[in-house]
Amino acid sequence: MNTGTENLNSSPNASEEVDRRDFMAASMGVLAALSLTGCTKDEVEAFLQKNFRELDPEEVKSALARLEADYSERFGKKVTVEATPSRERVLFGYGLDLSRCVGCRRCVYACVKENNQSRDPQVHWIRVLQMDKEEGISFEKAEQYYDPATVPAEGKFYMPVQCQQCREPACVKTCPVGATWQEPDGIVVVDYNWCIGCRCCMAACPYGARHFNWSDPNLPAEEMNPDTHYLGNRPRPKGVVEKCTFCIQRVRKGRYPACVEICPVGARKFGNLLDEKSEIRAVMREKRVFVLKGELNTQPKFYYFYGL
Repeated sequence: MNTGTENLNSSPNASEEVDRRDFMAASMGVLAALSLTGCTKDEVEAFLQKNFRELDPEEVKSALARLEADYSERFGKKVTVEATPSRERVLFGYGLDLSRCVGCRRCVYACVKENNQSRDPQVHWIRVLQMDKEEGISFEKAEQYYDPATVPAEGKFYMPVQCQQCREPACVKTCPVGATWQEPDGIVVVDYNWCIGCRCCMAACPYGARHFNWSDPNLPAEEMNPDTHYLGNRPRPKGVVEKCTFCIQRVRKGRYPACVEICPVGARKFGNLLDEKSEIRAVMREKRVFVLKGELNTQPKFYYFYGL
């Protein structure tokens, strides 16, 4: 199984943290402390689990089975947790036509439904900003909490912002424990079993795309999407950072992200940047595209354009 280790094994932070966890796993004191807190055997195994990139196929299979059993019992339905790997010669890219977006925010709630975000408090991976046409793109004067019943408002345009899936992600570089990395297909992911909640990645991200769970996420059983991916939309615990993954559980099976599929005006485009015949390559050939904060050299794979 390709877990993305081939270009990340040289990371000193990741290897040092593996050594620390191996030491902890061998320490009877740690195991005793965990047992005193009332942790179950599965919880102890989850805590001592190696970084996902370091697991062999049998360990991956065991981890997925443990999570499936846990989530199925918790939510009262059959939950699957997959680890579908990236495909060769695939690099995902995203396009957004600002001339078409009407600010309806259907993308926001389709994302919440698909990716098992907390309902209370609400966690949104997508923000849609309302801006004045006369002002142009101005984040200082943008409105995030406008009334969606009034859209599209006269004299306004709308700019959705989410994870930009950078080629040079600052969030990855700043993580002290190697809990986040970029997969071969370009998707930046998080291993929630390893995230320590330090929020360094949040401070490093210039797009406000990462979100911290300050409390236990509220995810009603009847609203829980049971088709999950280990590195994507599986339920997250309190105290970890989460983010958009281009709906990794969908796109690695040849489907569109939920936000692309729901958009009523076709403002969102998605595809393989390495495929000359893909929709996203057509956008890049035929339109004048731009990226947010290009001067920071994060090299986003999320492209904005005007289709008019």
